[in-house]
Amino acid sequence: QVQLVESGGGLVQAGGSLRLSCAASGSIDSINSLVWYRQAPGKQRELVASMSSSGFTNYADSAKGRFTIYRDNAKNTVYLQTNSLKPEDTAVYYCNLRQYKLGVRDYWGQGTQVTVST
Repeated sequence: QVQLVESGGGLVQAGGSLRLSCAASGSIDSINSLVWYRQAPGKQRELVASMSSSGFTNYADSAKGRFTIYRDNAKNTVYLQTNSLKPEDTAVYYCNLRQYKLGVRDYWGQGTQVTVST
């Protein structure tokens, strides 16, 4: 059983910053990926940034240069530092853990709301 708990969302003015956190607990494999997705109203869920347990990172074009993903493997926690926020960043941000042992398995958090005002 795996649980993911996100925190750090909120209301911020355009140009501001937020740090999102996602703490994973339970049966965590040593090889995995931690990923941030977001979903805005009326839109499909999209990948924002990912980081493998080996440190490989990937960012959506919209996040490059503004967002940074990093993780603390000892705490099984992934962070998303979001800077220079724009109103179009407004969405529910979800944390995803993907594990590969015994087949691909995905786990999701409950989401944290980020609202960027003009």
